[in-house]
Amino acid sequence: MRVVVQRCSRAEVRIDGTAVGRIGMGFMLLVGITETDTRAEADLLAKKIAQLRVFEDAQGKMNLSLREVDGAILSISQFTLYADCRKGNRPSFIRAARPEQASPLYDYFNQTLRTTYGLHVETGRFGADMQVDFINSGPVTILLDTDDLK
Repeated sequence: MRVVVQRCSRAEVRIDGTAVGRIGMGFMLLVGITETDTRAEADLLAKKIAQLRVFEDAQGKMNLSLREVDGAILSISQFTLYADCRKGNRPSFIRAARPEQASPLYDYFNQTLRTTYGLHVETGRFGADMQVDFINSGPVTILLDTDDLK
């Protein structure tokens, strides 16, 4: 499982011109799921994201977590994080999990952030054509991959 974590001052996702998710300060997440991912990977990333200290404290150091700054999450499913561009110019997405596996795991991941860690999580719609607008604060962008965290 891969998640691109982007610290933001605001984020919004629209489907067919209508806003379906919107947050102020927090994290904009792009969430990619591969065919071997399970709830264990989702749990690992949810914990890491909830405890990630990338917000500035009174001394200007990145030392505070999302909860400590009363931030929120906009979580967007993103199968293209598993694009394989090694051959040719057209990416292969063979490693991305099929929707019937990825959608329930994506929902579980978001629900874990909500229930286990008490975070406010907004989402787009799995598999929809979405337009995402956000302001990356810092900019701070971090790639988390369960293959690297295990």
